[in-house]
Formats: sequence, structure tokens, C-alpha cells
Amino acid sequence: MAKLKRYLNKGLTEAGCDEAGRGCLAGPVFAAAVIMPENYDLPLLNDSKKLSKKTRYELKEKIIATARSWAVASVNNQTIDKINILNASLMAMHKAIEQLEIKPGFLLIDGNRFKPYKSIPYSCIIKGDGKFGAIAAASILAKTYRDDFMKKIHNKFPEYDWVNNKGYPTAKHRFAISKNGITPYHRKTFRFPPHTFKHI
Repeated sequence: MAKLKRYLNKGLTEAGCDEAGRGCLAGPVFAAAVIMPENYDLPLLNDSKKLSKKTRYELKEKIIATARSWAVASVNNQTIDKINILNASLMAMHKAIEQLEIKPGFLLIDGNRFKPYKSIPYSCIIKGDGKFGAIAAASILAKTYRDDFMKKIHNKFPEYDWVNNKGYPTAKHRFAISKNGITPYHRKTFRFPPHTFKHI
């Protein structure tokens, strides 16, 4: 496993930022911001998508215990429908950065799009969650917190199988939508199978 970089700008307090749930049909988008100490030791730290569920949750607890500061925020599906998923993802990142107890001097943003947060300089890094430790840590927190939320609301609408698909457009999820319509947690502006806009 390639070792992740600890910083982009030595001497600056950098926060890594990432989101989870952009491509889902249901549920909020989550984002996390994480400031790691310079000398942290988490050898398994990596992009959350490359980790097993067990490792993700183990790292979640270690990140929370290790980070100098961290925060997780979300934007719900109603807001996603109003402002679109890109803007909602950036809003969730801003909300997470705002909650940090330590003000970062620089932001490491996963992906290629961002809107400036106050006057903090930033760099967008494509596939940054596989390159920088702080972004990887943010990806793990965003993913695990979102997964926990989807497991919780699964109990209200078990036929959509959110406990397994987490709101992503699997065949089982799409079939449930075509059979039952959409729930209050679905994003109405996303593509659905024809004739599914009845509400539960």
C-alpha cells in the first residue's frame, strides 16, 4: 500500500476535506474535515473505498482519537434538490470546516471543484483520498457517518435495502422504487425508472 503524504505545505495547519454520497438516489450527502497531527501513525489509512468495512470502522475510531480536530456535516435530500448535488456537497464541506475547533491555514480538497471558504487558501486534488492522509481520514469519517445514517433510516423503509446499498442505485433499490415509488428521503432531481413518482 502506497504511503500517503502527511502534508502539501510543511508548517501550515492543513485540513483534509472529502464527501460521501454524491451518487446516491436517497439520503443526505455527508462531508468531513480533519486536521491530523504531524506525526500520526495509521499505517492502514487510505481512501475509504479501498478499505473493508471492518477496517473503515476501526480507522474511524483511531482517527477520532488521533486527530487534532475533526468535524462531520450533512446536507439533506431536500436541499440537494434545490441547489444540486455539487453545491450541496460543497455546502456540506463548508459546514464541516466551520465546525473545526482549530482554524486551518490551508485546505486539501478531494476532487476538482470547490468554492472558497472565507479566506482560507486551498488546493483541489483529484483522487486526493488516495494521496493525502488528511483527505483519506476525512473520506473515512464521511463514509462511516453516512453509512450509519442510512442504516438507521433503513428501519423505516426496509424494502429499499439501504442497510446494504446505502442509497446507491443498485438493482434492488431501483426495483423497490419502480414498485413502491419514492420516499421522503429520495432525491427527486435524480434519474429514476419511469412512472415512479408516487410518494410513500
